[in-house]
Amino acid sequence: MDNDLLMTIALDEAKKALEHGDVPIGAVVALNGAVIATAHNERELLGDPTAHAEVLALRRAAETVGTSRLDGATLVTTLEPCPMCAGAALLARVERVVFGADDPKAGSLGSLYNIGSDPRLNHEFEVISRVRADECAGLLRAFFADRRS
Repeated sequence: MDNDLLMTIALDEAKKALEHGDVPIGAVVALNGAVIATAHNERELLGDPTAHAEVLALRRAAETVGTSRLDGATLVTTLEPCPMCAGAALLARVERVVFGADDPKAGSLGSLYNIGSDPRLNHEFEVISRVRADECAGLLRAFFADRRS
């Protein structure tokens, strides 16, 4: 599956977060050419500060494959992962992370930190940034504009 198609799935997933007032961020995990998990932010829904789309998708993917190691997997998310989510991808041993919009306030795959390519850590993964960035950022801008009005 190509990154554009995977991002379409992630964007569709992000829109589901709007149904329960969560920030519209979606994530997909693909392995061996198939989607094995999807998720969207559920922080407000669950009252859980760790219920980010990426963490939930990685958890579901691990359940699907029956192990915490997601060797060869790709995590696709609509927003550059925060330190927690980038760390979860690192611990899951994903092969690559693809993201849409940059996050200058909390981004950990290039904006503030480079968790995916820090040789001091025990794993590194490929990072592909700004896939459909305008569309991903637009969804977030619209959400926050509605909340301010």
